[in-house]
Amino acid sequence: MRGITGKVIFLLLAMLLLAMPLTGCGRGEGLQDGYYTAQASDYNFGWKEYITIMVKGGSIVSVEYNAENASGFIKSWDNAYMQTMLHSNGTYPNEYTRYYAGQLLEGQGEKDIDGITGATSSHASFKKLAAAVLEQARKGDSSIAYVNTGH
Repeated sequence: MRGITGKVIFLLLAMLLLAMPLTGCGRGEGLQDGYYTAQASDYNFGWKEYITIMVKGGSIVSVEYNAENASGFIKSWDNAYMQTMLHSNGTYPNEYTRYYAGQLLEGQGEKDIDGITGATSSHASFKKLAAAVLEQARKGDSSIAYVNTGH
């Protein structure tokens, strides 16, 4: 009996070890290493949103989500805009951009992104840009993907 139990355990462990590389851990499956960017094709109220990710070892290791105006000024740096939006919407670009980027990083593109009240338009744009940037990473295409974000 003892010999059979040992053989069964050995076979189960061997099967488990062989199956692990096939199933992976779900993080960043199919993503090729590199930097990838998706950008809105048009300005919305003077801002053009974008997402840039870095993939290393098949996993997303950094995410930048923001918007820039025609001169290249970053939306989350605009203190006057922040004050106006905070008072009218209850959130501001530096808050929601980090929140959405953090969710993409944590979920590795495999989980839905929760919206923030007051930033629903940016949430919709973020989801479209995220889908495009992940597709670029799957293809290994480092050119900028231009996305109609529907504004």
